[in-house]
Amino acid sequence: MQVLYELYRKIITKTDLDFQRSLMDEIQWDRRLIGITGARGVGKTTLILQHLKKEYAGREEQSLYVSLDHIWFATHSLVDLADQFSKQGGVLLVLDEVHKYPNWSREIKNIYDFYPELNLIFTGSSLLEILNASADLSRRAFIYQMTGLSFREYVNLEKGLRIPKISLEEIFTNHIALATEISSQIRPLQFFPSYLENGYYPFYRDFGDFTAQQISAVVNLILEVELPQLRKFDIAYVPKIKQLLSIISDSVPFIPNVSKLSQKIGINRTTLLTYLNYLHESKLTTNLYSSSTGISLLQKPEKLYLENTNLAFALGNNVDVGNLRETFFLNQLSHNHSVTLPVESDFRIDQRWKVEVGGRNKDLPKANPIDDFIAADGIEVGFGKKIPLWLFGYLY
Repeated sequence: MQVLYELYRKIITKTDLDFQRSLMDEIQWDRRLIGITGARGVGKTTLILQHLKKEYAGREEQSLYVSLDHIWFATHSLVDLADQFSKQGGVLLVLDEVHKYPNWSREIKNIYDFYPELNLIFTGSSLLEILNASADLSRRAFIYQMTGLSFREYVNLEKGLRIPKISLEEIFTNHIALATEISSQIRPLQFFPSYLENGYYPFYRDFGDFTAQQISAVVNLILEVELPQLRKFDIAYVPKIKQLLSIISDSVPFIPNVSKLSQKIGINRTTLLTYLNYLHESKLTTNLYSSSTGISLLQKPEKLYLENTNLAFALGNNVDVGNLRETFFLNQLSHNHSVTLPVESDFRIDQRWKVEVGGRNKDLPKANPIDDFIAADGIEVGFGKKIPLWLFGYLY
């Protein structure tokens, strides 16, 4: 176990506190069992290490961070670790990458039940595995989902700023003053294109020009390893699914014709609809429906989007600008709001506001309800019901 302590001390020493995600202030860290899920590369490990460095400075022996893919667990169990850690006066045990450890949810449940003196935090990059196991821990764990960087977080990270997040209600009622204030500190349109291309995943700072290749590697891991292992996804269809993802990125917002797609890919309609649901589960796509309730596994989505704009640049060949705009809007809104597809507009938010997404010259019809707005790309400050698209990146 000493090797785990030594590795933890080495990692925590290198952890930087200069920039912290907004989720840091939303998690109830005093809960006994916390789960943090999220797609690969969105910054879960960094978030937890920052919490440990802040809260356990000077009493590091009471906390321990371990990654469950460490070779130590080839001959030791999680319960062994918890037992030794508790006897040495441990208080907080952090278990990273739990999906790499067999029967992890059962052992975490046992630790929670039999070691009440311990607090536990676990993370998992495999959303599918977390979904599989969540029922076992649903009565005990507080689960938080972590997303990639918002546009606000990206700009704050790049410029060393601390511009706070804005509520959706504030944007709709006071967008001119808000955009004017932010634009007095930074030029948002200077940063927006780079964010769309490579700013969603925090690892862009490590990979630089090779960010797209790293994103592609993440996609390959999900399609070639996680989906076949956890959802019995036939690996023979992976090339066709990759082709579908590329088509989505290059299309004007993609309206799936399931019959034609199933013929083209060579699988039956039921299997294709199941696979579309798996892609949504694993955060590769966002499936948009006309209602947010009563959605079945085999229900055809009205529109298909990639989960974030960075995926479009990594997987597409000729990325459609209209697709990018709508993907950005849907991605930033979906974090804390219900987004559905209305009949006469692009998006309906929380069953209240309707938003049309477009370029700077986009206009609403002359006769439109009070809750209709435009999210316009290419403008720094809006006017009337035309709101800068980038401002919706300040919601989290």
